[in-house]
Amino acid sequence: MKTKKYFGTDGIRGRVGEGKINPEFVLKLGWAAGRVLCNGSSGKVLIGKDTRISGYLFEAALEAGLVAAGMDIRLLGPMPTPGIAYLTRTLHASAGIVISASHNPYYDNGIKFFSASGTKLPDDVEKAIEAEFEKPMVTVDSAKLGKAERIEDASGRYIEFCKSTVPHSLDLSGLKIVVDCANGATYHVAPPVLEELGADVVVIGAEPDGFNINKDIGSTHPEALQQAVLQHHADLGIALDGDGDRLVMVDHTGAIVDGDGVLYIIARSRLAHPEGLQGPVVGTTMSNLGLELALKELGVELQRTDVGDRYILAALDANKWTLGGEPSGHIICRDRTSTGDGIVAALQVLASMVMSESSLRDLSMGMQRLPQILVNVDLGKAEPKTIMENERVQKSVKSAEKTLKKDGRVLLRPSGTEPLIRVMVEGKDAPLVTQLANEIADTVRAVTA
Repeated sequence: MKTKKYFGTDGIRGRVGEGKINPEFVLKLGWAAGRVLCNGSSGKVLIGKDTRISGYLFEAALEAGLVAAGMDIRLLGPMPTPGIAYLTRTLHASAGIVISASHNPYYDNGIKFFSASGTKLPDDVEKAIEAEFEKPMVTVDSAKLGKAERIEDASGRYIEFCKSTVPHSLDLSGLKIVVDCANGATYHVAPPVLEELGADVVVIGAEPDGFNINKDIGSTHPEALQQAVLQHHADLGIALDGDGDRLVMVDHTGAIVDGDGVLYIIARSRLAHPEGLQGPVVGTTMSNLGLELALKELGVELQRTDVGDRYILAALDANKWTLGGEPSGHIICRDRTSTGDGIVAALQVLASMVMSESSLRDLSMGMQRLPQILVNVDLGKAEPKTIMENERVQKSVKSAEKTLKKDGRVLLRPSGTEPLIRVMVEGKDAPLVTQLANEIADTVRAVTA
């Protein structure tokens, strides 16, 4: 099939004003999407965004393009990505559009789409939008122009949905929780969810100004959360990213529980209840070997995919499995929602804590994370495939694998966004893992020189 020209694995993303992330492109993208989604009849599309300053610009551009194609618009304002997916489904929209660059700095932005069912758009629809994009932009007759309305209770609807993913009887009274909203789209959603369930909530990262999204805060910078948990003597901390689809947690000692740890806790909790866990847990090639071994102790298989929540979701849906995620904190509870959701995942862990009368630290101790070293090697202008298939590089990898035997893994993969090869080695012996990762990286550098 023809390779897509504009859409990547997670929509279209880049630096504002450069490449495709500019008003002219986004206007035409909205029009092209409207033409495909409308399919000769009327329909409505939801538009939501995170808190970065350029959201106003691209919201207006998308709105104009969609209206010109005859589509009605429902504006959600700042809203977590999973909230937009949920509302797209429940409001019976033709699609949902997210204006966000997720965990990136404020000067980046992006556009991604959800289908009417709240999942990522199928490849054939993205290709149809790209094909329409190449045509001259023509505005429909004035009588057929779309209209735009703002949904005033969007956040309230999503808050109620989040609470519905845990038992109605769940009471978080007695738990002191620090929540870090990364100055992003969850700033007006995550705190009320926890407060309405009875928790004593300390909020950080909930003062967005358009420029501070993800800046030294949130799931990609959990140091701020660790400090706040210790400072406030909290039971745990929850860190989300700028668009709310990633989750990292911190226990009462300040120790980080990443996506692998969260997956383990949720999987173990699911096994203890009648609905159970359907199928293997789906991780990626970057999921820690410690997770695989801990799940094996529970009698659960870890099925690995390529890096990216898109691939995890595809595996879950194809096999009707229910749980998957990445170490970065993309957690998909497919029995609860249609996409990765940081708030929903956090609630599943909190429910497990309450029902088992255990601390986050107690629950996470069942999984021992093995030392994992990641070294990024700059490729310059070299082709990743050529370097990875190089005889010297392959020999270095095989030598490391022979040294580790069954007690570790070696993975080389090209970055999807930068001219890098990522060298990952994990095993039980930290000094050995570091040594082997650096040896392979040195070989890659020698070959690219």
